[in-house]
Amino acid sequence: MAAGLFEGQYLWHPAADDRVLASVCVDVRAGRWLSARDALAETRGDVERRAHRSLVLASEAADSDLVERWQAEEPGPEAALMWARVAVLRALRAADARDPRTEALERIALAACERATAADPADPTPWVAKLAMARLHRLSDQAPRGLLTASAGPWRLFVHVLSFDPWHREAHHRFLACFFPRYGGSVTAAWDVAAFLGQRAPADSPLRLLPLVALVECYDPTQLLADRVWEQPQWRSTALSIHHHWLPTVAGYPFTPVLDLAYLAHALVMAGCEPQAHTVFTAMGPYASRMPWSVFGDPAEQLSRARRACGLPVPAA
Repeated sequence: MAAGLFEGQYLWHPAADDRVLASVCVDVRAGRWLSARDALAETRGDVERRAHRSLVLASEAADSDLVERWQAEEPGPEAALMWARVAVLRALRAADARDPRTEALERIALAACERATAADPADPTPWVAKLAMARLHRLSDQAPRGLLTASAGPWRLFVHVLSFDPWHREAHHRFLACFFPRYGGSVTAAWDVAAFLGQRAPADSPLRLLPLVALVECYDPTQLLADRVWEQPQWRSTALSIHHHWLPTVAGYPFTPVLDLAYLAHALVMAGCEPQAHTVFTAMGPYASRMPWSVFGDPAEQLSRARRACGLPVPAA
């Protein structure tokens, strides 16, 4: 699906050009859940779209009682999935804010995930939601052979999710997050796990971007020449390879993968590959995500700076 031409403003909504999802978000904010049920029911059997839609809708519903009312009025697989997504999001927000209710919210979230898996045993999404909470604990499953640091982590839960879908995008990102320094991991572990996961993915998979995600997460502006890291041959070649193999597949996506495109565009600009970054920004159209730009400053300013480097228009001041 074409992202559309840039018309002078960035569109930050995570639904991007999934028009159905964008419309449902309006209903959810208004306290209506019927369209959310239908939009999720459409995605049965499409694990990537189901994961994306349920995650976006949870972000819209987490501050209201919508899922509680939905569960009471019409329990079913979609209601159970949304309850799991919302409960996990609330638990993660509480943990990040050091809220004393975190432990109780986490118990609720785990119970919600169990309920969702029982409602639809073939759906990996509740397991992915549970994996999102793994970063709250230092799980110590033994890593498989092939990792330089043999980083312990929630490997068994991750492998279980992969039994449903070996290339599940969100599952890989949730798992990698467990090794980020801000969640108690280390730079070495994050790079090692990202390289391991990225290299095992098909050449045209967005999972090849995982090392670039880890590079942003481990960015330390206090380090000497920190902004020159992307110019190193290994990172430039990684970005160029993804541009060559993955970017051509984006035209066939049901919605524009804005976040993945943003990581690729950022890496290419930082590596001095502006012509290739130009094509990535063109594929994004007007849609924007705050990551990875927010790591380096105001996201709108950083995005505009990158677009200017590629000779592309930016919003008027």
